[in-house]
Amino acid sequence: MLTQYTGRERFILKKIAHAAEVLHVDCYLIGGFVRDKLIGRPTHDADIVCVGDGIALAHETAAQFSPAPKVAFFKNFGTAHIHVDGLDIEFVGARKESYQYHSRNPEVSPGTLADDQHRRDFTMNAMAISLNRSNYGELIDPFDGVTDLNNKIIRTPLDPVRTFSDDPLRMIRAIRFASQLQFHIEEKTWCGIRDNVHRIQIISQERITDELNKILMSSKPSVGFDLLFKSGLLHRIFPQMVDLAGAEFKDGLGHKDNFYHTLQVVDNIAEKSDDLWLRWAALLHDIGKPATKKFEDGHGWTFHGHEVVGGRMVPRIFTKLRLPQDHKMKFVRKLVELHLRPISLTKENITDSAIRRLLFDAGEDIEALMTLCKADITSKNKQKVKKYLDNFEIVQKRLNEVEEKDKIRNWQPPISGETIMEVFGIGPCKKVGEIKNAIKDAILDGIIENNYEAAYDFMLTKAGELDLTPVK
Repeated sequence: MLTQYTGRERFILKKIAHAAEVLHVDCYLIGGFVRDKLIGRPTHDADIVCVGDGIALAHETAAQFSPAPKVAFFKNFGTAHIHVDGLDIEFVGARKESYQYHSRNPEVSPGTLADDQHRRDFTMNAMAISLNRSNYGELIDPFDGVTDLNNKIIRTPLDPVRTFSDDPLRMIRAIRFASQLQFHIEEKTWCGIRDNVHRIQIISQERITDELNKILMSSKPSVGFDLLFKSGLLHRIFPQMVDLAGAEFKDGLGHKDNFYHTLQVVDNIAEKSDDLWLRWAALLHDIGKPATKKFEDGHGWTFHGHEVVGGRMVPRIFTKLRLPQDHKMKFVRKLVELHLRPISLTKENITDSAIRRLLFDAGEDIEALMTLCKADITSKNKQKVKKYLDNFEIVQKRLNEVEEKDKIRNWQPPISGETIMEVFGIGPCKKVGEIKNAIKDAILDGIIENNYEAAYDFMLTKAGELDLTPVK
């Protein structure tokens, strides 16, 4: 079973096996590493379970190498970790688990390999390879995980109701694996998810969001989010997304289903970028549509201002999901707020002023914005798609021309607030901001040249309108 492993991996496993022999304990390679090697998926994390003290085995294994890697261990959990030649290895003693209904934290006691395999989430993650002298390299597969792998099936080793009730996070993990591996969830397992969605409330938001991020980073995120929606889990963990679902008709006029449109946009982005936060921007780009939906007689459904409303929703969503409240959130909010701007430029004669303003507002994120806008074209009408893409190429060309000429990206006006306060002998106040914004707008609109002298003269004129005079 180890023939598909690299020479270095086999060498490391031999060291672990020797360490276990020194301690007179049985040990096994188990879980995701075994699964991923069988399907040819890159992996750098290995789990070792031993019938004994996992922390002691980690220390003995580390001693087999020179220099010995550092052992990080957590006595309360009975786990230890070392890093060797690009491989992260975690050690734990085989255990039995029992759960209280109100908590996902199990009561743990020492157990056998069979006990440990029974507590695993899915058959494909319960496979183990012996590292013991008597049957070294033998695959121990009590739930026929190999067959499920070959058939691309996700199935729980025990009754799914028990599996998901004990640890409800496993429901989202099943969907995450379906999205990552393009596997199917077995019918009984799927019913177990649908019957236990209420149990997700005992799981911490951080763990849920970690799974959402992994789904979002899969090659086709729509698979995972569609399953979350159909299972009912999305209604509990991300209701704002659910509000996008469905198409409403009135007087024979309808609008597209914005939930499935959003999933198509996310898939389009996934084909172009591995940037998690660009994918979040795609997921949230239309999040303001439910709040702005309105039917106008003679026109149909409108979502005026949904980009502004959506932008305001981003910080609240990031707070609820325990996502970072830093430049990543600001990046997502910026793209949500600006995602209609390039599209609007395809519908009119593009002035230098409009291009300068877009460059100024988008700054260094202009390429990400344009990628999102192109991904937002989901029409099935090929001629319509071609027209939009051709128009975007014109906008892109104009962006490049104006940026080359005016250097607006990440530009700041030549007159600062400090200069304004010094010239007019005033402290921070509303008039300082008015003058600074007026200078910025005048330059972006092409009214004055983008240099200090022109900006200074304009500042004096604007200040006069506000009854300010320079100090002597």
